[in-house]
Amino acid sequence: MIQLLGSDASPFVRKARVLIAEAGIKDVPYVVVTATPMGGDDQINAANPLGKIPALVRESGPTIYDSNVVCRFLDERAEAGFYPAARLWETLTLEATGDGIMEAAVGIVYEKRLRPEELWWPDWFDAQWVKVTRSLDAIERQWMSHLYGPLDMGQISVACALGYLDLRHGDRDWRSGRDALAAWYKIFSARPSMVETAPA
Repeated sequence: MIQLLGSDASPFVRKARVLIAEAGIKDVPYVVVTATPMGGDDQINAANPLGKIPALVRESGPTIYDSNVVCRFLDERAEAGFYPAARLWETLTLEATGDGIMEAAVGIVYEKRLRPEELWWPDWFDAQWVKVTRSLDAIERQWMSHLYGPLDMGQISVACALGYLDLRHGDRDWRSGRDALAAWYKIFSARPSMVETAPA
């Protein structure tokens, strides 16, 4: 049986879960596992030698992993069209921007969660957050028309990134000075796929 292994709080896993919901995929059960940079549980380590999520265990063939690979596979399998040929490079670039926001935001969380406080590196926090703010500003400046276009993985990635900022970095107020992006996210986050996959 094909299975999606993941964790509710991961924005990368949420990307795949939103795609599954939007594409109406019914035959890919979601299995919660524990994964951290310090070593996850046996199930995810057996499925993915890197121990990272999401991972998609398939009936035939090796497990595939990395959110972009998993999402491309699921999209093609379902013929969902979330990587449209007519604007593929724009979709992939916007998806990469959303993913980069996630990576920087998760990096801040891991630095605080996995290192003793006396070893925290404030310059690291600042540098990661600069990546986030630069990316949000770029989206606000040049990607709003794409966000309001037909649904694709670029939009899903950005939405999951913004949801993660609310979850883990709500005190930083990413909405300030980005009224257009905030307005778009308010609409997009109300989609059933986003509501169903929101971390508890």
